[in-house]
Amino acid sequence: MDKCHRQSYETGVYWPQKTAMLNKTFWEHRYANDQTGWDLGAVSPPIKAYVDHLQDKYAPVLIPGCGHGYEAEYMLEQGFSDVTVVDIAALPLERLRSRVGDRSGLKTIQSNFFDHQGQYQLILEQTFFCALDPALRQDYMQHMHSLLKPGGHLAGVLFNVEFEKEGPPFGGEESDYRKLMKPWFHLLLMEPCENSVQPRMNTELFFVAEARSDAH
Repeated sequence: MDKCHRQSYETGVYWPQKTAMLNKTFWEHRYANDQTGWDLGAVSPPIKAYVDHLQDKYAPVLIPGCGHGYEAEYMLEQGFSDVTVVDIAALPLERLRSRVGDRSGLKTIQSNFFDHQGQYQLILEQTFFCALDPALRQDYMQHMHSLLKPGGHLAGVLFNVEFEKEGPPFGGEESDYRKLMKPWFHLLLMEPCENSVQPRMNTELFFVAEARSDAH
């Protein structure tokens, strides 16, 4: 990630676009004032269905931009034993910890995603990509790749719609996502979600991508 983009994520000053101040203060304010329209209050149905088919419950999993972490909570309930969540805001992480208590298998980290280091077999995407300024999307793909073990998977949900209002959330189109992923991932699946919650029906894509060994 170049210096300009790193500064943009941490301070809210965006180049070439100047959008909402999407920094720690912005997100803390949204959570503190319950301005969380993206929050389903439960695990996302497409991700729940995907998790239900996973066999290796010992594989290290990362959920970045996790918010209240319903996906992480669900994975713990299903017996997954190595789940790490990262969010730039402290409040949603505190709320997640209060719900799951001392249950083992969960690690919560308050951090800038682009500063996070580690190696994971699976990374789940749920309303994090759409919360980032579009100027950071190439950096998102590159850093996601760096966090995955060889052959690891990035999977989750992306919006397949352009929003009329200025984001977040920021929308996009399938063709753009495919181009973004190509240098870093082998796209194994990308298709419209048939099990979205009703307000998001016909606006979501589910995808699974494998980290490329020849990425550049």
